[in-house]
Amino acid sequence: MKSMHRPKTFLAGFITAIISGLLIFPVMPAIGQNDTVINSLTDQKDEKRYLHLFSSDDILEITLSLDLSAFLRKKDKEQSFKGKVIFHPGERNSIDKKVTISYRGISRYDNCRFPPMLIAFKKPIYDDCDTCRIKKIKLVNQCQQGDIYEDYVIREYIVYKLYNVLTDTSFRVRLVKVSFTDSENKKKPFVQHGILIEPEELLAERAGIAEIKSRSLSQRHMYPAIINRIAIFNYMISNWDWSVPGQHNISVFSPAGYDNSGLGIPVPFDFDLCGVVNTTYAVPKPDVGVEGPRDRKFAGMCFTPERYRKDLLVFLEKKKEFYSLINSSPYLTKADKKDITSFLDQFFSNLETQKRIERLIDMFLADCKKL
Repeated sequence: MKSMHRPKTFLAGFITAIISGLLIFPVMPAIGQNDTVINSLTDQKDEKRYLHLFSSDDILEITLSLDLSAFLRKKDKEQSFKGKVIFHPGERNSIDKKVTISYRGISRYDNCRFPPMLIAFKKPIYDDCDTCRIKKIKLVNQCQQGDIYEDYVIREYIVYKLYNVLTDTSFRVRLVKVSFTDSENKKKPFVQHGILIEPEELLAERAGIAEIKSRSLSQRHMYPAIINRIAIFNYMISNWDWSVPGQHNISVFSPAGYDNSGLGIPVPFDFDLCGVVNTTYAVPKPDVGVEGPRDRKFAGMCFTPERYRKDLLVFLEKKKEFYSLINSSPYLTKADKKDITSFLDQFFSNLETQKRIERLIDMFLADCKKL
C-alpha cells in the first residue's frame, strides 16, 4: 500500500437525556504535586474508558484479529467470527476488546474480496460519556487491496462529511487505519484504510431521537424537508442506491418528545456506489434507468416547485462549505479534489440562474415518485 501523503417516527417516541454524575476527588489544597498526580490518573482512567471515536478527524489506528481465511471465503453470509480489536487512540495507550465479526452490505459482499464488517463487542465500549454505549459498530473496509481502493474509502468518507455539512442529524464517521492479523497464523498481516460509522444508538443519544425499524415505510412517511434534502443530496452526488421502503441504506428515527405529525427522520448511509466515489464495481441495475455511476437521476418524491426551490437554495448556500471541506481535506489527493469538485460543478451549474433552477425543477417533477 502506498504511504498516505495525507496527514495527519413516524411514531411518537422520545428519549430522556441522562446526565452522568461527576466524580470529585477530595484533594488537600496544600499538596499541589498530588493534584497533578490525581488529575493524571483521572485523565488516564477517562482515556481508558472513553474512546472519543467521532470527535476527531485524525486517522485512528486499530488492530483487528480474526480467522482471515474463513472470513475471506465468504462461505455463508450469516456466518460470524470470533476475534479481537485493539484501539490505539494514543502512542502510549491501547484498548483491546473481544468481538464477534459478521458480514454486512449487499453490493460489496458480492463484489469485494473484503466485504464490510459489523463488529459486535462482548463488553460495550463507550464513546464520550457513560450513556454513549456502543454494542455494535459498522466498519467499511477497502473492497480490495491497492491504491485505487484506498481512494474509494477516502472518497466515501468525504461524502459522509458533506452530508454532515447539511445537518447534525447524520452519521458521523471516523477514518481508520486497520492492521489485520490472522488469528490462525496462516495469512500474513496487512494494512487497509477503513471507515467506522457512528452507531444508530449514538446518533439517537446525541440528537434526542429514537430509531424505528419498519419495512412498510415510504418517503411520504418522512418529514418533507428532510426527505427532499436527502433526495437532492443523492442527486448531487449521483447516488441511486437508496430506498426508504425496506430501509435500504436509510435508517429512520422518530423525533424527540411528543410529535403528533406521525413523520419520521431519515438518515442515509453507505455511499460506495455514488458518482463521487466512482467505483469500478458501481454498475447500475437495468431498472435504475442510468448507465453508469455518474449519470444522475432524481429519485425523490413529488413536491411543489416551491418546495424544490426552497431546498435547492439551501444547497446553493452550502456550496462554499462543501468545496472548502473537499479542498482542505488532508486525505484527498490533488487529483481527487479536482475530480470531485468538477463533478459537483455539474450539479451547481444548474443553480447559477433562475432559468436553470426552473429547468432542474421541471426535471425533478418529471422523474419524481408520485406517492
